[in-house]
Amino acid sequence: MPALICGSLAFDTITNFHGRFADQILPDQVHILNVSFLVPTLRREWGGCAGNIAYNLQLLGGTPVVMAALGVDGGEYLRRIESWGADTSLIWRDGELHTAQCHITTDTDNNQITAFHPGAMAHAHRIAVPARGQRGDLALGIVAPDGAQAMWEHAEQMHREGIPFIFDPGQQLPQFDGAQHRALLGMARWAALNDYEARMLEERTGETLAQMSKRDNIEGLVVTLADQGCELWRRGERTHVPGVKAERVEDPTGCGDAFRAALLYGLERGWDLVRCAELGNRLGALKIAHRGPQNHALDAATKALLS
Repeated sequence: MPALICGSLAFDTITNFHGRFADQILPDQVHILNVSFLVPTLRREWGGCAGNIAYNLQLLGGTPVVMAALGVDGGEYLRRIESWGADTSLIWRDGELHTAQCHITTDTDNNQITAFHPGAMAHAHRIAVPARGQRGDLALGIVAPDGAQAMWEHAEQMHREGIPFIFDPGQQLPQFDGAQHRALLGMARWAALNDYEARMLEERTGETLAQMSKRDNIEGLVVTLADQGCELWRRGERTHVPGVKAERVEDPTGCGDAFRAALLYGLERGWDLVRCAELGNRLGALKIAHRGPQNHALDAATKALLS
């Protein structure tokens, strides 16, 4: 059955700094921070969390329904998504603003500095989750980084329509206060974060991951740990799922989105969360070996995990 993917569609400008950010920033001078990084490589890629998740879910054999906003320059991206066979009926086009733009610089330690212009994404709340009476085939969904108002409203709408969803706040996590995060966790079935976001969510909510995972509505919290794999929190218990060694490390952009697509794929099929995470770790390792978030294909080892 289809999975509803709420999140951003964006154009990614990806550059590489052949050094370490930490070597260029003086900790005792951050109050007058003024740094410049020479970035000899530059690429423009298709991106945005909804686009990246949909691309990976389509690769796995899932059925993504993309719910996102594109700008006046988004026609080519729309045609690209249609070419996958994905459902684009819930993509909204803004008649004035440009499509969201993300500028990402990665250093030699795979740390990233990102600047994001929301553009049409700021109006993504104009799209509404279909009512069950209009569309009853949506098995589950994900609320991925998007306009803050859209994330809040789409979470409420999915909750009201009985569509179980993953809460994936990502880089939009700071846009919500503790009370809002507690409310969002009260509507979600699962949450997916990286380790930094997990620590921030604990600080914002005043709850530990163990406590969050004991909520009656929460079936699992997933915290990704880069090449160390991920940890799963269920009913207060932590399970570590080891990482998968990548063939090579080219570009971490979009690895988290690949992992989330694997979660959607497995959960929709009733898999145990550990099996979902194993697929996510494999797909993330496959993605990181390719430049850009939407340029990889499945290999034999990943396909083997689908059977």
